[in-house]
Amino acid sequence: MIIGVISDSHDHLDNLKRAVDTLRKKGVQLIIHCGDIISPFCLDILGKSGVEWTGVLGNNDGEVELLVKRSEGRLSKEPKELELNGKRILVKHFHHFVEEIARANSYHLILYGHTHKPQVETIGKTLVVNPGECCGWLTGRPTAAIVDLSSMEAEILEL
Repeated sequence: MIIGVISDSHDHLDNLKRAVDTLRKKGVQLIIHCGDIISPFCLDILGKSGVEWTGVLGNNDGEVELLVKRSEGRLSKEPKELELNGKRILVKHFHHFVEEIARANSYHLILYGHTHKPQVETIGKTLVVNPGECCGWLTGRPTAAIVDLSSMEAEILEL
C-alpha cells in the first residue's frame, strides 16, 4: 500500500491541488494530512480527490468544529493511531517527542508536520516522515511525501 502525506497546506489552494494531483498520479490509496489545513473550504480539494483521506488538526487550524464536521470524522486532534497493511502508524502535527516515541519502537511509521522541514529518517526501527510544507510559504519549497508500506521506503516530492 502506498500512502501520500501532506502537511501545512495553510490555505494555499493551488499547492494543495498540486499535491493531491501528484499523489493521485503516484497511485496512493490514502492521503494523510498532518495538520494546518486552516480553513474548511480546503477540505473540498481532499474530498473531490477520489482518494480516501484522513488527518489531524494543527495549531493554526481555525474553525475546528467546522473542520471536524465537514471532514465527516476524518480529522481529529493529534495524535491519531492507524493500522494499515499490518503497520502501526502514529500521525501527529507537532514535532515534540517524535524521536523519543520512535526509539520506543512501538510504531512502524511516525508522520508529523509543523516544522515545515521535510524529513525521512529511520530512528531505531521506526520510519519517521515529515512531508515538509505543502504551502511553500516559509521555505519557497512546496513538498509532500509518499510512503510505501510494503517496503517501508519514503520519498519527498517537490510540487
